[in-house]
Amino acid sequence: MTDALLSIRNLSVRFGQDSQAVDAVKQVSFDIKTGKIMALVGESGSGKSVTAMSILKLLPYPKASHPNGEIFYRGKDLLQNSEAQMRALRGDRISVIFQEPMTSLNPLHNIARQIGETLLLHKGLTGPQARERTLELLQLVGIQEAEKRLTSYPHELSGGQRQRVMIAMALANDPELLIADEPTTALDVTIQEQILELLQSLQQKLGMSVLLITHDLNIVRRYSDDVCVMYQGSIVERNSTAQLFAQPQHPYTLKLLNAEPSGQPPAVAPSGTPILQTQNLKVWFPIKKGLLKKTVDHIKAVNPCNIKLYRGRTLGVVGESGSGKTTLGLAILRLIRSEGGIQFAGTAIDTLNQREIKPLRRRMQIVFQDPYGSLSPRMSVADSINEGLEIHNIGMAAERQQMIIDVLREVGLDPEDRHRYPHEFSGGQRQRIAIARAVILKPELIILDEPTSALDRTVQAQIIELLRELQQRYQLSYIFISHDLAVVKALSHDLLVLQHGDVVEQGAAAELFSKPTEAYTRRLLNAAFSDR
Repeated sequence: MTDALLSIRNLSVRFGQDSQAVDAVKQVSFDIKTGKIMALVGESGSGKSVTAMSILKLLPYPKASHPNGEIFYRGKDLLQNSEAQMRALRGDRISVIFQEPMTSLNPLHNIARQIGETLLLHKGLTGPQARERTLELLQLVGIQEAEKRLTSYPHELSGGQRQRVMIAMALANDPELLIADEPTTALDVTIQEQILELLQSLQQKLGMSVLLITHDLNIVRRYSDDVCVMYQGSIVERNSTAQLFAQPQHPYTLKLLNAEPSGQPPAVAPSGTPILQTQNLKVWFPIKKGLLKKTVDHIKAVNPCNIKLYRGRTLGVVGESGSGKTTLGLAILRLIRSEGGIQFAGTAIDTLNQREIKPLRRRMQIVFQDPYGSLSPRMSVADSINEGLEIHNIGMAAERQQMIIDVLREVGLDPEDRHRYPHEFSGGQRQRIAIARAVILKPELIILDEPTSALDRTVQAQIIELLRELQQRYQLSYIFISHDLAVVKALSHDLLVLQHGDVVEQGAAAELFSKPTEAYTRRLLNAAFSDR
């Protein structure tokens, strides 16, 4: 195409050799038009990032190879470029925003030095000139008090600020093509909206082309001009964004479109005594200074909070990062210190010591955000699930094995896989293992801390359905912590909105989603559901 800045033709990517060879990308072709946003969509493992990283030859060569294909940038095949030629392009004419800024930014260098590095490499800027350009870039991407942030290190910034710094680095040399690889996956909906609108405005202002890699079709609908849908290494559909959403052709595209969280939680009216109740529960972390480490102030993670949760119901807890959602969940389970009353199943647990609360722990479980981090890599699936049974002296060895087999079937996994290890499973399968580990103890309350945030929409839909089924079967009560309001809406009977540790709004979920009274709640909902 004459208006294409970059053209990929029949590209294949192979990892390994001979009998061990795996074709991750197969005969992929598409064009990125000048000044337009092209979205590359598909689930994890579909080949999106491998295709994108091929453009700048950032794959682990020689383990990776290209059996065939060409990548034309301004008429020249990049796959034929030498390493020196690619270094001249990377970060200059073609830049990348990686998915996880915390692992992409150097923890030992401040922001000014990291942005200055690319300015020195490609433009030869140093000293006051580099500082002036760095400050201009930080202001361009909307960093507040940009001059103060020049000396900040990555760990001193929020997730949204770190992503903005990554964008500033990518834009430092006015690239023609920007590759944005899942740039908002781990961000709150409000921050996600800010980052994407920033990218769109900068793309229009600077006339860049953008390759946007994502698995979120809502992002695609709002921000891209053209779409390519990838499935198992191949492009199964390509079209303009408007046409693809109006008339999707391929069954896989339809599957992705239908995977948006939907449905309602099981209908259960509040009745009897709440299974969980808090009275003025608060978590303040002391700030200690001086030689004697005197407390001079507090980080007010959760301010006095009163909640009631009834059997068989789900309380959704929403808010941006740093609002106190996870801290509240950990305090309820007595995993961190707190003040105020906590009643579980009629028992005041805020006064119990760890020995006294241990018998109650089997009745209160938690599923963490990252199952790969919460499952021991040295323990098989069976061992991980069995651990809780052993701690609480449930059943004999033979009985436990049968219970493990039964619970794996219940969460949709093959019991024959129980002797495998966490790294041998996909993200969705690992989350099912984490749920099985909690459910096997037959708890009454499960706290779910961002259990679907890192999963593809199709896998999210499966996990939501599984949680609904388990809730109905066992009359489970959930506290569902998430920044994804679409998922919360599909699961929650009641809603609690937190901001900077304060309860902004709480009540019936259906009512708050349809008629929020607070401006902060409306801002969250607008960011999550506009154009959805």
